[in-house]
Amino acid sequence: MIVVWYGVTVEDTSIIDTKKLTKTYGDLTAVDNLDIQIEKGEVFGLLGPNGAGKSTTLLMLTTLIPPTSGTALVNDFDIIRQPDQVRKSIGIVFQDPSSDEMLTGYENLKLHGLLYDMDSALREKRIVEVLALVELTDRKDDLVKKYSGGMRRRLELARGLMHHPEILFLDEPTLGLDPQTREHIWKYIKKLATEKKITIILTTHYMDEADRLCDRLAIIDHGKIVVLGSPDLLKKDLGGDVIHMRTRNFDIESLKELDYVKNVKTDDGSISVTVKDANQHLQDLLGRVGKVESVEVRPLTLEDVFIHHTGRAIREGAAEGGWAEKAMQARLRK
Repeated sequence: MIVVWYGVTVEDTSIIDTKKLTKTYGDLTAVDNLDIQIEKGEVFGLLGPNGAGKSTTLLMLTTLIPPTSGTALVNDFDIIRQPDQVRKSIGIVFQDPSSDEMLTGYENLKLHGLLYDMDSALREKRIVEVLALVELTDRKDDLVKKYSGGMRRRLELARGLMHHPEILFLDEPTLGLDPQTREHIWKYIKKLATEKKITIILTTHYMDEADRLCDRLAIIDHGKIVVLGSPDLLKKDLGGDVIHMRTRNFDIESLKELDYVKNVKTDDGSISVTVKDANQHLQDLLGRVGKVESVEVRPLTLEDVFIHHTGRAIREGAAEGGWAEKAMQARLRK
């Protein structure tokens, strides 16, 4: 497809394309000149700690808060000039529960269909379809207040799919759920991408979720994308294995000079060394650090990638404080 945007004619294959997308709150820059392209049919993740700018990015892309500067195309519609067309193209599952717990599952879906002005026959057909997809047909007449957290999240996935959106936004889709329920939600997300061909954009701070679900992901920190790629490629680019040792006798600089060492991190009597080939170089490395209390060798993870590019573990991120959610709620009340 040929698109003219910002006065330039380009061949565009992306379903989401941001141009210097920025959001500030006073002195705080929540999202900083974000340039990103997401292809149709991708499961794309924004990975980062709370407060990194993930939810704010989603709120702008879904037209719930305006950007301070820059803009984005969502399904070929500009989020500033064409917000109504954007909203018709997307589904959203928010981080906090948003279904009405005093209505049944069926009634929540019917209300959503009415809000989208769906024909009654089509609305009923879609309700049957989405309830079956998330395995809630047998519980459709129960009040939502009787649902478990996982069931409620599945209902909200179903609601987001009622109008057949081109794009589904998921903000921390498994936050607060137990491991078994998280696995079920992951199954539904994968099913949507592979069978329904829906483009899915999700935010998460769970490394395993990003690794399991995302075709590509962007690690976002302080409102900026620090690295972007497939989970496998990001780990491959960092390269090798991690050797974790408890020892107090080491010289960091001398270890960094070794040609097979790619990265060195220390933490109160322990050291983690990323090496090209642990099997080949472990013995030499141990001989250079003196007495070792314990040693562990493991493959690289996304946690290692995140630490390498941001300098800290994801759990060290500051709490968001709820301001993004409050901004969304204020917009919905208008």
